[in-house]
Amino acid sequence: MGADDGGGDEDSARLASLLAARRALRAGVDQSRALSRALARDGARLDGMRSRLPALSASARPIRASRGALARAPPRIDRALGPAAAVLKVFDAVHGLEAPLLDAPALRDDATGYLAVMAQLEAALALLADNCGLAAQWLGDLVSYVGERRLADPGFVAGMKAALEGIGGPAYVGLDAGLLDAALDLLEDEFRRVLRDNSAPLAMADPDGGGGGGSAPPPPPSRSLIPAPAVRKLALILDRLAAHGRLQRCAAAYADARGEAVSASLRALGLEYLGEASEDAQALSPGVELWGRHLEFAVHHLLEAERRLCVAVFERRPDDAAPCFAEVAARAGVLDFIRFGRAVADARKDPIKLLRLLDVFGALNRLRPDFNRLFGGKACVEIQSRTRELVKRVVDGAVEIFEELLVQVELQRGMPPPVDGGVPRLVSFIAKYCNQLLGEQYRAVLTQVVTIHRSWRQEKFDDKMLVDAVLNIVRTLEANFDTWAKAYGDATLSSLFLMNVHWHFFKHLKGTKLAELLGDPWLREHEQYKDYYSAVFMRESWGTLAPLLSREGLIMFSKGRATARDLVKQRLKSFNANFDEMFQKQSTWVISDRDLQQKTCHLVVQAIVPVYRSFMQNYGPLVEQDVSASRYVKYSAEDLDKMLNTLFLPKPGRPRRAGSFQIKQSGDKITSAMTGLYRSASTLK
Repeated sequence: MGADDGGGDEDSARLASLLAARRALRAGVDQSRALSRALARDGARLDGMRSRLPALSASARPIRASRGALARAPPRIDRALGPAAAVLKVFDAVHGLEAPLLDAPALRDDATGYLAVMAQLEAALALLADNCGLAAQWLGDLVSYVGERRLADPGFVAGMKAALEGIGGPAYVGLDAGLLDAALDLLEDEFRRVLRDNSAPLAMADPDGGGGGGSAPPPPPSRSLIPAPAVRKLALILDRLAAHGRLQRCAAAYADARGEAVSASLRALGLEYLGEASEDAQALSPGVELWGRHLEFAVHHLLEAERRLCVAVFERRPDDAAPCFAEVAARAGVLDFIRFGRAVADARKDPIKLLRLLDVFGALNRLRPDFNRLFGGKACVEIQSRTRELVKRVVDGAVEIFEELLVQVELQRGMPPPVDGGVPRLVSFIAKYCNQLLGEQYRAVLTQVVTIHRSWRQEKFDDKMLVDAVLNIVRTLEANFDTWAKAYGDATLSSLFLMNVHWHFFKHLKGTKLAELLGDPWLREHEQYKDYYSAVFMRESWGTLAPLLSREGLIMFSKGRATARDLVKQRLKSFNANFDEMFQKQSTWVISDRDLQQKTCHLVVQAIVPVYRSFMQNYGPLVEQDVSASRYVKYSAEDLDKMLNTLFLPKPGRPRRAGSFQIKQSGDKITSAMTGLYRSASTLK
C-alpha cells in the first residue's frame, strides 16, 4: 500500500513538470511568432536604415585622424565655438521676441512698450550683424584647417563650407526670418490708423449760415487738430519707420490724411466760387470778399495749426517737416486761392477791377508775414513763386487802371450828356469812386501799391501825390460839366443839367473825405452854383408864364365887358399854349435828387398856380359863361398843381449818356467798355 502511494506521487510530480514545460514552450512559440511578425512588419524600415547607415556613420564619426594629429586642434576649436555659441544665443533671443512684436493689439494699446521691444530686436539684429561675420570667419578657418589636414571626412568638410558661405556676409540680417519687416508693417499700419482716426474735418459753422456769406470771419475750430497723446504716438512711430527707410511712405500718408482734412474743413465754408471763371471783375466781386476772409482764416486757424502739428510729428526729424507741410498745404488747396486771385488779375480792365485788385493786394499784404513764415522754405517754392507772380500782376494791373482814370474822364468830355438833363452816370460813379479811393479802406493800400510800382521804375510816390492825383480826377470831371451843358440846344435844359450836377456834388460829397480834402469853399461853391442855375432855370422857363396872365386892360364896367372877355380869352389861350408846350417838353426832363425835384416843383407851382388862381377868380366868370368856355378854361388851379408836381421824376429804363466809361487795353485798342456803370456804382460802399 505504501509502495503504491510513493510511486503515485512521483508520477504526479513528473506530470506537473511536463505540463509546465509545455506551457513554457507554448509561450515561447507565441513570442517567436509575434517577433517574427514584428520583424516582417519593420523589415522595410530596417532596410532603409541599413542603406543610410554609411552616411550616418560618416556624419557621426567625421573625424578620422589619429590622436596625435588631433592634439593640435583643440585651441582652434575653442576659438571658433565661442563666437558661434554667442551668436546662437542672440539668435534664440531674437526669436523669443516674435510673439510680442506680432501682437497688433499690444501696439495699439501701448506703443511705447511695443517700441521698447522693437528696440531690443534692433539691438539683437545689430549684434548679429556685427558678430555673424566674425563667427563665420572663425568657423571657416577651423573647417579649412580640418580639411587641409584631412582630419575629417571630406563630405563633412564640404557641407560645412557650403553652410558657412550663406552666413559669411558682414551685415547678415536674415536670422530674424522677416520679423523686423513684419513689425515695421504693423507700425506703418498703426501710423495710418492713428492719422485716419484723428483726421476728420473740423466743424466750421459759418456765423451767418449759407457757406461763409457773412461779413464776419468764421469762428476758429473748437478743438485741437489731433490730441497730444496721438501726436506723441505718431512722432515715435514715424521716427522708427524713418530709421528703416520708410520716411517717404509715412510722409505721403501724412500729407494725404492732413491735406484732405484741411481741404474738407475749408469746403464746409463754401469755396465753390474759387472755381468760377469770368472776365468780368464785377461778377467776381462777391467772391473777392469771401476770398480774403477765407484765405485769412485758412492761414491763421488751419495752416498755422497744421504747421505746428507737422513740426510736432516730425519732432525728431525737423528737416523733413517743411516738405511734408508744403505737401499738406498744396493738397489743402492753397494754390486754388492763388488761382482765384489770378483770375481777378486777368479780368477785363474797368474801374471796379481796380477796387477788386486792391482787395486782393490788401489781403495778401496782411498775410505777408504769415506767408513768409509758413511758406518761406525751399519746400514751398511753388507757392512762393505763384504768390510773387500774383502780387506783381495785381500791382501792375491796379496802377495801370489808376493812371488811366484821368485820361478816361477827359475822354468822356466828348460824349453827349443825358438827354433828360439828369446826372450823368460818370458823375455819380466818379464821385463815389474817388471818395472810396481816398477812404479808410483803400487809401493806404492804393498808396502802397503805387509806391511799389514806382519803386520798380526808380521813382518816388507818397500819400500826398495820391491825394493830388485823385483830386485831379474830380476837377477834370468838373471841367466836363460846362462842355456837356453847352452840348444842349436848349438853354433851359442846360441850366437844369448844371443845377443837377452841382447839387449832386454838394449833397453826396458833403461830410466825406473827398470834400474835406477839397475844402468847404469848394463845397459851398457847388451849392451856390445849384442856386444860381435853379434861378436861371425858373426865370427862363416857368417864370415866363405868369406875365401872360397880366391884368392890364381888364377894366370891369359894362361898356367894356365884351372887350375884357376877349382879352381874357386871348391871355388864357396864350397861357394854355405856352404851358402845354413847356409841360410837354419838361415832362421828359429829370431832376435826379428827390429833394431837389420836390423843391423845384414847389418853386414852379408857386410861380404859376397862385397867379393862375387869382386870375381865374377875378376874370374867369367872363369866359366860363361863354358857350366856348372849354376852349379857354382847360385847367383848374388844382389841375395845374397836380400836373406840376409830377415833373422831373426819373423814368425807369431810360438810357443815360456820358457814362460808358472805357478803359484802354494793351495796344491802345479799346476792347472793353464799362457797360454797367450804374450797376457797378450801386455796389460801392
